Amino acid sequence: MIDLKEFVKDPRVEEVLTSLCSSAIDLSKEISLGDSGGDHILLVGLNSDGDGQKKLDIIADDIFCKSLKTAGVGFYASEERETVETLNKEGDLGVAIDPLDGSSNIDCNVSIGTIFSIKEVKNKNHPEEDFFILGDYLASGYFIYGPQTLLVFTVGDGIVKFSLNVENNKFISLDSHSKIPKQVHEYAINSSNSRYWPAPVRSYIDELLDGAAGPRKKNYNMRWVASLVAETHRIIERGGVFLYPADDREGYSEGRLRKIYECGPIAFLIEQAHGLATDGIEPIIGSTAGSLHQRTPFVFGSKEEVETIKKFYEDPKSAHAPLFRTRGLFNR
Repeated sequence: MIDLKEFVKDPRVEEVLTSLCSSAIDLSKEISLGDSGGDHILLVGLNSDGDGQKKLDIIADDIFCKSLKTAGVGFYASEERETVETLNKEGDLGVAIDPLDGSSNIDCNVSIGTIFSIKEVKNKNHPEEDFFILGDYLASGYFIYGPQTLLVFTVGDGIVKFSLNVENNKFISLDSHSKIPKQVHEYAINSSNSRYWPAPVRSYIDELLDGAAGPRKKNYNMRWVASLVAETHRIIERGGVFLYPADDREGYSEGRLRKIYECGPIAFLIEQAHGLATDGIEPIIGSTAGSLHQRTPFVFGSKEEVETIKKFYEDPKSAHAPLFRTRGLFNR
């Protein structure tokens, strides 16, 4: 299925990653059924945090949970579950997972994925406390289900990429660069929410929209897939920056992406690819969550560009710049 010995030295982590790969193969088959899979894409209810839950979300969660239990994982924290599940009392590893990120795009045939992190659980009586710490990861990564099924992960020593060979169900190691390109030509943000953005974000986007005629002296392309895994993979491959800020809409004051299941694992991966991930100001890695399903603003990508966005938040003058005008950090 996959040979990880060259990349993973901890046999416990190797076993968990192998289990995740097995589950991802099964899930990719379910996804590939599309409409022929019956009611996979039907909305069947709400998850523990009030988001719409499709049948395939539940199927994905069940596939990973059962497989990880046989791999000796002690604790399972899923976006689809309200609390941390104890799988094996003697197990000392915990997995935090978004079993099917981007599931709202299933009916559009857009790339979707699975986001995960692996860490040691020291407080077995209250395992959620270990998950609250964003960092101390033994591994993190994602599977992306698109034209290919890919695995991208890190154990804290750069990033590693694998591609699934569907003919033999084996993940093959890819020869690929391990650094996010420094040059930024693309940015990702949902511009339909621009009227709700905080002023620093408006000012930053203004400067990008000014293009070659503005202070940046070059043009930018905007991308927005609404699938975090797809956005992450593009940035790792091509560079750029992703922004999902907090805004003035009801329920979005603390951002929308989940700190434990989505932002933490992606942040660790991005930093290992020589990028940076923050909440706009503070790094995600090294921060803490107050609850399992806490949300956070999220900015990540090419390091220098993320640092520039931080300057917009810290510069009081940018807070008064009008949307889609020329005033901002680089032109006073």
